[in-house]
Amino acid sequence: MLNIHNLSVSFGGEYLFKEISFRLNGGNRVGLVGKNGAGKSTLLKLLSKDMSIDSGTIAIEKDIKIGFLRQDIDFVLGRTVLEESYQAFEEIKALELKMDEINHQLAERTDYESEGYNQLIIDLSDITHHYEILGGYNYQGETEKILQGLGFNREDFDKKTETFSGGWRMRIELAKLLLQSNDVLLLDEPTNHLDIESIIWLEQFLNNYSGAVVIVSHDKMFLDNVTNRTIEISLGRIYDYSKPYSEYLVLRQEIRDQQLSIQKNQDKEIQQAERLIEKFRAKSTKASMAQSLMKKLDKMDRIEVDEDDNSVMSLRFPISVVPGKVVVEIENLAKSYGSKQVLENIDLLVERNSKTAFVGQNGQGKSTLAKIMVGDIAYDGHLKLGHNVQIGYFAQNQAEYLDGNKTILDTMIDSANEKNRSKVRDILGSFLFKGDDVEKYVKVLSGGERNRLALAKMLLQPFNVLVMDEPTNHLDIKSKNVLKQALQNFEGTLILVSHDRDFLQGLTDSVYEFKDKRIREYLGDVDYYLEQRKEENFRNIEKKEKNPKKKESITKNTNDFQNQKKVKSLKNRLSSVESKIANLEKEIGQIDHNLLMNYDETIAKPNFFDSYEAKKKTLEELMGKWEAITIELEEVS
Repeated sequence: MLNIHNLSVSFGGEYLFKEISFRLNGGNRVGLVGKNGAGKSTLLKLLSKDMSIDSGTIAIEKDIKIGFLRQDIDFVLGRTVLEESYQAFEEIKALELKMDEINHQLAERTDYESEGYNQLIIDLSDITHHYEILGGYNYQGETEKILQGLGFNREDFDKKTETFSGGWRMRIELAKLLLQSNDVLLLDEPTNHLDIESIIWLEQFLNNYSGAVVIVSHDKMFLDNVTNRTIEISLGRIYDYSKPYSEYLVLRQEIRDQQLSIQKNQDKEIQQAERLIEKFRAKSTKASMAQSLMKKLDKMDRIEVDEDDNSVMSLRFPISVVPGKVVVEIENLAKSYGSKQVLENIDLLVERNSKTAFVGQNGQGKSTLAKIMVGDIAYDGHLKLGHNVQIGYFAQNQAEYLDGNKTILDTMIDSANEKNRSKVRDILGSFLFKGDDVEKYVKVLSGGERNRLALAKMLLQPFNVLVMDEPTNHLDIKSKNVLKQALQNFEGTLILVSHDRDFLQGLTDSVYEFKDKRIREYLGDVDYYLEQRKEENFRNIEKKEKNPKKKESITKNTNDFQNQKKVKSLKNRLSSVESKIANLEKEIGQIDHNLLMNYDETIAKPNFFDSYEAKKKTLEELMGKWEAITIELEEVS
């Protein structure tokens, strides 16, 4: 499908990657991994032709369609969720406009016997046939199915896209991509804005997808569940193995260990040969042997060990002062945005040293409650912070608050105080900003590098309670592991909003699920929560089956949909029959004309009367069909 050969890209004279080659085939589900700034998103942009290459080639087979989930999206204002999602079907929507235009002309015109009217019927028949082949009668149902899989409710479908957050708009963009008939999907951080249930749905969708997929993701569990191949960009090279991420790491280490072992033996052989050369060189009787050994060394293929970029940030969250036993006490808390109620009757007690996860669908109030706790937004009800509580807060869009026109160093110095200003360079070094890196402007940093800088800024302020909202977005896998280790070692109180299952595993001792304006506690980590939710989902299914009113409503909606579908089908069949009738009437009319003008010559044609009678019989049958369809259409409409 795609053949990448000797591809090179450089910025500022430094290569991101140099002369890399690989091929993408149907069924490949590739996890594209590497450190922040290694060039993953750049490679996706090159494959999608959003960027031009420095050197090398990207050969794409003819008629291959590539879909790219970008991080920056731009919607037309005023469209509903459904209307925006339908933009995935450009050709189908164009055909609908043509059919509407022709039907409008047919309704207005009365010259039923004219050539122009007949041509309109033929055109309508052709367009309708093409429309049916493209899935014109199925795309609306398919769209609703995909949107619901990505977390939208039916009542969301007719809402304007601008009323949704950036995360939800990204879901609409993802839905459009999945609805298109693409042969290759390029997905840049597709799980960043998805809740756990939507991630599980997306995993199932991609596992059933027949085309090629290239995924940039820092969600190790998602990669393991979806991919069957891993390409890592490291130090300008790529490492490509037909394994999901975790298996790839093991395999790559095994290969590296083998290389080291072979290299060690070769080094011994080289050292032995060099000693003999030195020993024999001065002796005339042994000079030829020395020359022979030197030639052997020159011809030897030196074993190279794959380099590995093992540099990782160093992170430790220190405790400021010890707070009281109760850190946060919430009673009967509520929050609404205009007429939309997000939280209602919330009661919550957070104790010192507890580690709590907030989970649930986007828009259910997780980030809202986090912002209320840190004093960012107003609310109704009662909230009390405990004695000596000092909160450190990492917002979901923390990196967006950074000034792009400042350097990394200036960003830190401006946030420091007299006590810790001298430690700024040391802190930056522990977050992998070393040497001249600190003079880079924030605007040129990758998403992961910005997140690292935002984390570094947090260490300039004292705290004993840490509230983090989606801290792993854009962080590479190694950085995520360092952050997780730091949070496990954190001796204070942790409140963590996240959808990253792998990151949450073993990190918290309680999970609060946000749903329908309320919260529900699960005393365990995310694995325990998912276990319980699965059982609960089965119970909900049983409840729905036992609810006749709900079942009746579902049946009614289904019947309405089927009815609309049948009306469209009958109308299209009617148009097709009318087109055939018009063509036959034209042919028979021409024969009748020929009989009047030149009877003897016309009947002299072979099998003339058989053919003439057959056409009349076919016309009679078509008229019968037309009548039957018309009656059925009247009954259904």
